Amino acid sequence: MAATALLVALAGCSAKPDKKAAPPPFVATEIADNGTIRPFEVLPGIVAPYQNVAIQSNLVEAADAVNVQEGDTVHKGELLAQLDTADLVAALNSDIATANSARANTTHTAYAGSLSISQGVDSARTAETAVNQARETLAKDTIDLGRDRQLSEKGYIAEQTYRDQITTVRNDQQALTAAQAALASARSNVAANGTLGSNGLQSSSIEQAKAQEQAALAQAQQERVQIAKAAIYSPIDGVVVNRNLNQGEYPGSRQIFTLQQVDPIYAILRGSGSQIAAIDNGSAATVTASDLHDAKLRGTVVGVLNQIAPGSTDFQVKVVLANPDRRLRPGMAVVGQIVLPTVRGVRVPATAFTDDNHNRVLAVARDGTVRTVAVREIAEDNTSAVVSGLGAGTRVIRDGQTSVGDGQKVAIR
Repeated sequence: MAATALLVALAGCSAKPDKKAAPPPFVATEIADNGTIRPFEVLPGIVAPYQNVAIQSNLVEAADAVNVQEGDTVHKGELLAQLDTADLVAALNSDIATANSARANTTHTAYAGSLSISQGVDSARTAETAVNQARETLAKDTIDLGRDRQLSEKGYIAEQTYRDQITTVRNDQQALTAAQAALASARSNVAANGTLGSNGLQSSSIEQAKAQEQAALAQAQQERVQIAKAAIYSPIDGVVVNRNLNQGEYPGSRQIFTLQQVDPIYAILRGSGSQIAAIDNGSAATVTASDLHDAKLRGTVVGVLNQIAPGSTDFQVKVVLANPDRRLRPGMAVVGQIVLPTVRGVRVPATAFTDDNHNRVLAVARDGTVRTVAVREIAEDNTSAVVSGLGAGTRVIRDGQTSVGDGQKVAIR
């Protein structure tokens, strides 16, 4: 009995006290709910000029003056260079003189034509009067011939008197024929010359003189255009990035100035098909320029362009930016953040994904048990993401990369 008691006592002395179970770790959670987000896309790119203008001249004239240097700021309408116009001015004066001479010739031709038309009409009237007179004379002498024939047959007049009357009638007939021919000629002349204001030889001569005058005036206008082209103006507000003309040089066929418009200016961003698929014209964009100490500029998408090169998967997005102080320069590297259309669905924290693929989140059951849920990310903004595969009302762990796993119990903070 004593031995038994001793054993019990020894057993009691050797037994260790029970360890207290460790409490479940605390995790921050959030309830997935239905809502909207404004997702965005981040694309790298480069700054490009709004316009790049190459200026040439087809005039074969030497430069009298070149007023700008590379790097100069120019304004629309500013005189960049002036080419010599001495020979063009001389040609213009010659053309003007030719036009004035042609105008005087037109006036002379008009007066001469009017005179010819009037004289032709008068000649026709005179010829018509001569025909009428010859016809009346023939009629009178024919009557006299009949009377003389009767008198000659009865012996009242000499035979010779009768023969003389026959000759007179024949002369009258010839005179009438000649007068009729003269009338026909006069009428033909009137028809050919035309009347005032109608078609005809004189009218065509006037039109020809007018055409010569218009041709000279057109040539003069062409010279004026050439003279105007000799003054080379800037077509834009911008910067001179290349000057290839000096005083005394001929422009030839080369590019003599290159101008760039840099206000506004473009940010040309590049992305894949999936990145640009939801970008629309008019979307808001924020462009960050690392060369300007990460300065942020707001702009607007004005174009989503197709593949850069056939067969490539790169696309371009053009963002227009105000650049009044011209801090942005073509060639600077930038990063653009473009706001996409609103997306509605089940929202979770943007940090809830367990990996970079964004296809899993950690959910917490009512009893505190953790389980992994497969999801598909539809869109994301800075704080939230919209996913499919997860029901609204599910409690998810905010930090998806925390050190808990499936089946583990957690305490909700």
